[in-house]
Amino acid sequence: MIKNIIFDFDGVLVDSEILVAKAFSKYMQELGIKTNEKEFANLAGKKTVEVIDILSEKYSLKDKQKFFDDIMNIASNIYKKELKKIVGVEEFLKKSKHNLYIGSNSMKNRILDGLKRVGLEKYFNPNHIYSFDLVDNPKPHPDIYLKAVNDNDLIIDETIIIEDSVVGVNAGKNANIKVIGLTAGGHWHTDRDEKELINAGAIATANNYNKIEEIIESL
Repeated sequence: MIKNIIFDFDGVLVDSEILVAKAFSKYMQELGIKTNEKEFANLAGKKTVEVIDILSEKYSLKDKQKFFDDIMNIASNIYKKELKKIVGVEEFLKKSKHNLYIGSNSMKNRILDGLKRVGLEKYFNPNHIYSFDLVDNPKPHPDIYLKAVNDNDLIIDETIIIEDSVVGVNAGKNANIKVIGLTAGGHWHTDRDEKELINAGAIATANNYNKIEEIIESL
């Protein structure tokens, strides 16, 4: 029986991955580089600095610091104006009788701010929010999830993780915790195959929170 749920943040609680993709796409277009949001959506789950490294090499952008600073400025403005919660997540949280946690590659202050922006802060104890700035290694390393487990004496067999990216699923698998893949975020465009999450180790996938509920009840 599942008693504990650990949610990823971006793409699982808030529909933010597509906003980051939008920021990268806007920036590249301003540089005269033809691309679209789908390319960047496929990089969801990676830390921004990792994405900067990948794209800097691909497009021969030499000033990584300027690239990073510009992207963070664009993404922050889009985030403040357009951030929304994932459809169905609040109804799920309202009904849930589980112990609720967050494990994210984002920074804790950003998570707390995002929760407030979309009205989900009341569902999470701040002490139950785990982020990459609290551990030595980000996802796909298991550190974030293992810290949540160890800090709260969670039983792994009673715990499930909800993730939207291969990086996150890998982190959960590396922690030996069952993972459900969620494809409800805007970055899961129509020609992206949810099998990538299964192949990474997710026990099942769902494109909405009603299905997430069904899967959890079956475990």
